[in-house]
Amino acid sequence: MNVLTSSIRSRPAAWFYIGWLIINLVQSYGTELLHDEAYYWVYSQYPAWGYFDHPPMIAVLIKLGYLIFPNELGVRLMMALMNTATLWLVHQLLIKKDDLLFYALTASMGVLQIGGILAVPDIPLTFFTTLFFWQYKRFLNQNSWLQGLLLGIVMAGMLYSKYHGILIILFTLFSNWKLVLNARAWVAVLAGVLLFFPHLYWQYQHDFPSVSYHLKERNAPAFEFAFTLEYVAGQILLAGPLIGFLLLRAANRYKTTDLLARALQWSMWGFYGFFLISTLKGRVEANWTVPALIPVIILSHAWITENLSQRKWIFKLLVPSLVLVVLVRVYMLTDISGLTRIFKDEMHGNREWVKAIKEKSNGLPVVFLNSYQRPSKYWFYSGDTSFAINTTYYRRNNYNFWPIEKEWQSRKVLVVDKDLGTIDNSFEIPTPRGITPALVIDKLQSFSHIRLSLSDKSDGFKKGQPVQLSVQVDKHSINELKQLLKNSGQPNQLVADLFVGKSMVQRLTLTASPIQENTLTLTSTENISLQPGEYIMKLGIATSLPNLYSQNSPAIVIEVN
Repeated sequence: MNVLTSSIRSRPAAWFYIGWLIINLVQSYGTELLHDEAYYWVYSQYPAWGYFDHPPMIAVLIKLGYLIFPNELGVRLMMALMNTATLWLVHQLLIKKDDLLFYALTASMGVLQIGGILAVPDIPLTFFTTLFFWQYKRFLNQNSWLQGLLLGIVMAGMLYSKYHGILIILFTLFSNWKLVLNARAWVAVLAGVLLFFPHLYWQYQHDFPSVSYHLKERNAPAFEFAFTLEYVAGQILLAGPLIGFLLLRAANRYKTTDLLARALQWSMWGFYGFFLISTLKGRVEANWTVPALIPVIILSHAWITENLSQRKWIFKLLVPSLVLVVLVRVYMLTDISGLTRIFKDEMHGNREWVKAIKEKSNGLPVVFLNSYQRPSKYWFYSGDTSFAINTTYYRRNNYNFWPIEKEWQSRKVLVVDKDLGTIDNSFEIPTPRGITPALVIDKLQSFSHIRLSLSDKSDGFKKGQPVQLSVQVDKHSINELKQLLKNSGQPNQLVADLFVGKSMVQRLTLTASPIQENTLTLTSTENISLQPGEYIMKLGIATSLPNLYSQNSPAIVIEVN
């Protein structure tokens, strides 16, 4: 025991990081995947330069870890390593020397401990954000061509992790406008752009789906003040369940003219301010601001080091903070059925849910509707490929791009979805998550992989009149769509569905003229019956499920006059 105590006292940093990593590896292995983690694992089955929702960094990291451990630990292995490396880098960036305060402060931040294992893009983004500030410090000190090049590589790493990385770059520039006149800084920009170009080209090849979704397609509800209150409260809790307000206040009060510290300050409040404004448009997820915690830690640590009364509070609140963290960790590792039902969490009961569906499938491939989570979870825990048909009632995701749907055309499949209960021949599957309706389809027909593009400015949306649309057909879809329209013989093969929020208010059946090059003219057989106003329009193609149409276009806003 004396040897152990002596070792801890002589090498506290090594014990801190080793202990942190081991705890997170155990947590990673023993905790079932969240929905999004399973979805990103499917990413890794189809390596590409981009995906509908995110850049490819998360897929690469999961792929690497899963090659070593083909289980939950493999999915999260690189996240646990990156999380520990992030803390080490932050430690190197501290403005003031106080290691004990740093250990107490970071241990009190639950999101760093618990959230640090999750296989989501926020973890690599946070790592590369920290690495960016570390490299930016080296760049400021040396101002060499090599340091500029290395800075550009790190910038590309941020962007390949999550698009939010651009905010860190911009706010760093705002903090030091002289960078515009620095040729070595332009080397960083050029290197970053060149390295990120393959992803930009992927976006171009696929009609910029990520841009379209994040900026246009999301059906944002009308502004509610609750969105802003939730956001503010969420940021305080994210910074630390008990010390969050203290840290944010301390970070704001630290004053300096140091260029690195200015970049940290601009990035922190720029990040928080950007997403605060975003609450005017819709709900903002609390985790979107996780990179801002890096400047929060560094700046608050510097201020608290100089204010002993505040330093005492960190240590007073350390034990209760750790108790909360331990309780959450135990809950994640153990399935307490009563709590699981209350919280409807994603970390328990996945294997049992999958087993119940697989037993009733009788060996048939399983298809879900309107979900990227359920097919991903089923695939991971069953070992059987699955996919989802995204109808006009939902949104597009990467299942519109992967080849599974094409490969399964005309196959006999089991379709599982809560809305199938009213269809003839459907039956119920009892699962730990409730009764799930299912339906056997003898010949699957689904075409959500066909991509149609509407003009953002289409004319002719007038109440009491039919609609005529000029639609661009993706070059990879032209021949298939031609054959489909030729063979179907159905007058209702194509529709335009109009929505207010998530509620469909009118369906317009469309007739199609012959495709000219890549242009298709569609005319509605009914008149628009809606009151003048703003609506969301989506184009759909009939599936083998009654009255369900795959979503084949981005959602666009139209004006009915």
